[in-house]
Amino acid sequence: MTHDHPAPPGPGAPRPFGSLLTAMVTPFTPDGSLDLDGAARLATHLVDRQGNDALVVNGTTGESPTTTDAEKERLVRAVVEAVGDRAKVVAGVGTNDTRHTIELAAAAEKAGADGLLVVTPYYNKPPQAGLERHFRAVADATGLPVLLYDIPHRAGVPIATETLVRLAGHERIVGVKDAKGDLAATSWVLRRTDLAYYSGEDALTLPMLAIGGVGLVGTSTHLTGALTAELIAAYDRGDTAAALALHHRLLPLFTGIFRTQGTILVKAAMTALGLPAGPVRPPLVDATDAEVAQLRADCADAGLELPE
Repeated sequence: MTHDHPAPPGPGAPRPFGSLLTAMVTPFTPDGSLDLDGAARLATHLVDRQGNDALVVNGTTGESPTTTDAEKERLVRAVVEAVGDRAKVVAGVGTNDTRHTIELAAAAEKAGADGLLVVTPYYNKPPQAGLERHFRAVADATGLPVLLYDIPHRAGVPIATETLVRLAGHERIVGVKDAKGDLAATSWVLRRTDLAYYSGEDALTLPMLAIGGVGLVGTSTHLTGALTAELIAAYDRGDTAAALALHHRLLPLFTGIFRTQGTILVKAAMTALGLPAGPVRPPLVDATDAEVAQLRADCADAGLELPE
């Protein structure tokens, strides 16, 4: 919703999916098949041990470019069955084809998802009018709330401020996963709308909260979830010193998980912890010994242990 006199941002701002979400990796068996039992166990760990209010499945971290539509639907069902009674499940459905995105959105709704994450159409670089038409068509297609995913460094095109302001008038477009890295642009949207802004970059969680954001959709939160939830709670209660201390502590993992593609290192970390993960699918490649050693060092720098 757009408005002339927005409510002050902060802890009282609407949080349609809570404050902490992890973009969950998709576990595979050793032969690369979908591991639904593993997905249920990993989802349970992320909710019950790492403090997530919601999980995003079928995002890029979940290797959505290389999972089939049928696998995506089965994964949503498995995660909803495992944790849907105590956490929301947001399904990534965005593609660069509006018709296909609508099909995935309908399938996710049928499978029990609580919301949709819809990324900016990538590679074909539509103009802003095309972006707006795309997002509206997807939001019109189901009864589920929609998080827009603004990530220009992957999509090739940003969602412009004016486009976001217009889209905020749609009753089911409730928020943004913001990986634009432009806090000034984000501030203008927050000033003019009541969209719920979630940082799409782990290291910008605290700055995003400071300008009126409501939380994080994270990757390192496979490892840092409980402490990141503590960071957000500290900020909410006005203890900015504690929030800043946690920000500084977790920075080695907030950034280190992206030394190579995030999925690769998260899966290596989950394997080291004895949690379901399995291999990545091509064109990704599994972490090298050197990359795992660096990840272990980053964990230690953040005060967390990753077993040998």
